[in-house]
Amino acid sequence: MKFYFSTRNIPGLEDKSLLERMTLLNEAAKAMTIPEKTIFNVLKLIVLVPVFVLILRVVEDWTSLLWAALVLLLYPLIVKPIQHSLCAKYIKKES
Repeated sequence: MKFYFSTRNIPGLEDKSLLERMTLLNEAAKAMTIPEKTIFNVLKLIVLVPVFVLILRVVEDWTSLLWAALVLLLYPLIVKPIQHSLCAKYIKKES
């Protein structure tokens, strides 16, 4: 699976405007199969659960709040390439 860090790199979306790319990605996300959606949601949970664990640890060590904020800021950098990669095969390429 190839990872796409930008929607401009996805085949079929190179020459589209941002609004068109987002619309096509949204439609492609709706076309994903149930197992793909499930895997994607589990991956999102794997990224988010440590944030809540770190927030619960604030009572013991206040710096865990900083780590939770860092993980939350990195969330889009981890999740978006996976989402783009899963949706890329559902985007119709124009000839």
